[in-house]
Formats: sequence, structure tokens, C-alpha cells
Amino acid sequence: MPNMKNAVKRVKINIKKNANNNELTASMKTAMKKVEKAVKENDKEKAKKALGVAIKKIDKASAKGAIKDNYKARNKSRLTKKVNSME
Repeated sequence: MPNMKNAVKRVKINIKKNANNNELTASMKTAMKKVEKAVKENDKEKAKKALGVAIKKIDKASAKGAIKDNYKARNKSRLTKKVNSME
């Protein structure tokens, strides 16, 4: 346990930030899985809607600092390619 007042405060802040980052990444990954599920089911309309939601969540997580830029770009590219390759 920290002894100094500012160290105690940093521990509290880190706990809150960690919880927020976990929430952002969890919702982002769920949205990504929905896109992949729609692609697997070969439902183009559902996949396009899910892709829009997933890209929005990926961008939001990146803006908040929960994920890095390369991770953002890689996943957006992969999901878009999967949706565009559908018939």
C-alpha cells in the first residue's frame, strides 16, 4: 500500500482507468466478433451494419488510449476485407 498521498491517489486513478479500458476493449471485441459471425453466416446486410458499429467502437477505444494505432488499423482493415469479399 502506498504511503504518500499522491501515490494513494494514483492507485485510485489507475483502478478507474483500468476498468474503463477493459470495458472499451470488451465491447470492441464483441462488435468485431459480431462482424465475423455475420460474414460466416453470409449475411451481407447484417455484416455491413455490424462493421459500422465495430469501426466506431474501434475508433473510440483508440481515441481513449485503450488500444494502439496499429491494432486499430489492422483490425479495421481485416474486418473491411472480410465484408467486401462477400458475394
